[in-house]
Amino acid sequence: MPINRRDLLRGAAAAGMLGAAWPLSDALTPAQAEAAARDLGVRWDEAPFTLGVASGDPLPDSVILWTRLAPEPLAEEQSLPDTVEVDWVVARDRELRRVVCSGTVAATAGQAHSVHVPVHGLEPGGRYYYSFRALGRRSRIGRTRTAPVGPVPRVRFASANCQAFHDGFYAAHRGIARENLDFVVHLGDYIYEHGQVGGTPVRDHEGPEVLTLPDYRRRHALYKGDPSLRAAHAAHPWYLTWDDHEVVNDYSGTTPSLRARRAAAYQAWFEHLPVRDGTPAAPRIHQRRQWGDLLELSILDLRQYRSEQNLPGGTILGAEQKAWLYDNLDDAGDSWHCWVNSIMLSRLAKPDGGYYFTDQWDGFVSERREVLTRVHDAGLRDLVVITGDWHSAFVDDIRPDFDEPDTPVIGTEFTAHSVTSGAYSAEWNAENGPVMGAANPHLKYFEGNRYGYDVYEVTPHRWSTHMRVIGDRAHANSPVRTLTTFHVDRGTPGSHEDPATAGSPAQYRRR
Repeated sequence: MPINRRDLLRGAAAAGMLGAAWPLSDALTPAQAEAAARDLGVRWDEAPFTLGVASGDPLPDSVILWTRLAPEPLAEEQSLPDTVEVDWVVARDRELRRVVCSGTVAATAGQAHSVHVPVHGLEPGGRYYYSFRALGRRSRIGRTRTAPVGPVPRVRFASANCQAFHDGFYAAHRGIARENLDFVVHLGDYIYEHGQVGGTPVRDHEGPEVLTLPDYRRRHALYKGDPSLRAAHAAHPWYLTWDDHEVVNDYSGTTPSLRARRAAAYQAWFEHLPVRDGTPAAPRIHQRRQWGDLLELSILDLRQYRSEQNLPGGTILGAEQKAWLYDNLDDAGDSWHCWVNSIMLSRLAKPDGGYYFTDQWDGFVSERREVLTRVHDAGLRDLVVITGDWHSAFVDDIRPDFDEPDTPVIGTEFTAHSVTSGAYSAEWNAENGPVMGAANPHLKYFEGNRYGYDVYEVTPHRWSTHMRVIGDRAHANSPVRTLTTFHVDRGTPGSHEDPATAGSPAQYRRR
């Protein structure tokens, strides 16, 4: 029978043996930690490229290539020289015979022997393969592509979010790796900083969360131990944003007491992902990216610059990012406009007043109204927002002022299921789905009993969101199916469910 991470960890906790089961326990040597990880289904690549390879931030002539040398992935320090030379190669074919470019880069201990290679001079819309070599060994071969320019008949991409390692296997990433995609967007909560599983500490019996740079590095390395996550990285280039659990739950980026911890978490995030801009302790997340003439991505950073929530004049964007977003609105072309958004933009009000969560845009109501009114006044058309965080699927109409239901629909928000992170119970969903629908007239759909990812298929005439769900997150090879599909027609704000899937299970549908 397949291993169930959640049951194994909770069973070990109940037996008082959690320190022996949790791979990041301080009581374990690196070898013992790796053995404990293997008991949870972890399988790394061959050393030193144990954490695999990845590519990201595709531009028309450039991508970022990533890897990290980690012969002992769960050790606090690697048995490596301070500097290791790493060779890289990019080719047109999987056998790496038709070489396009190559070079050597230094992997240093100061950045955990990670490398970020900005490859330039590539052709727009091209498919490429790449690999690394160091210490006499070669990495696995990754596949990537560049963004096209000019007319594009179709783009197909996926989003993933919220992948708590202790909550299950990454069958969703296995599905993403096998999809025919142009790229992947990760919407945040790539790791979880939790010191507990199921109410019981998972790090040790005192339950400290990860706090230091070595802690965050080891947490990333453990997550990369899931073969399906590495496969999804090797199969497609990724764009990325982040949410709170990359640092700590519900944090605000400007809180002074969190600065040291945030800097450590940010650096570890940078060291383990294929990102391009900024310094490791303060990466530049917000970016505007174009996929030919068909799709414009505005990748938002809703953590680094925010104020505390529920403040008069509070901000979730920060002044600089908001000015950047407004410049995008003023310079918007005739294409689909997609906001990559880590936490729910749409209002989610309770029937008796207030909001379910003010860590999301509901904690910044004035700025949300200001931003969406600017969208409306700018005449921006064909806006689709893709969102993570909630561990459940929602479809919402976007209005300039959600408190005024007569204001026009100006876009659609799709909030995706989580990869593994636990959602509310089936009983809670059944009871509260209709309650949320009644209190929020812009809410069109809610489904919270499943896990998976979304695939977006975009043409000049239609945006289609296919909600992919897995059978059971306790199984690494769980099958993937399409739960339902929603469409947005070009030039017509608002979404509609595909008749072929409109009878699929859900806890709320607006009829």
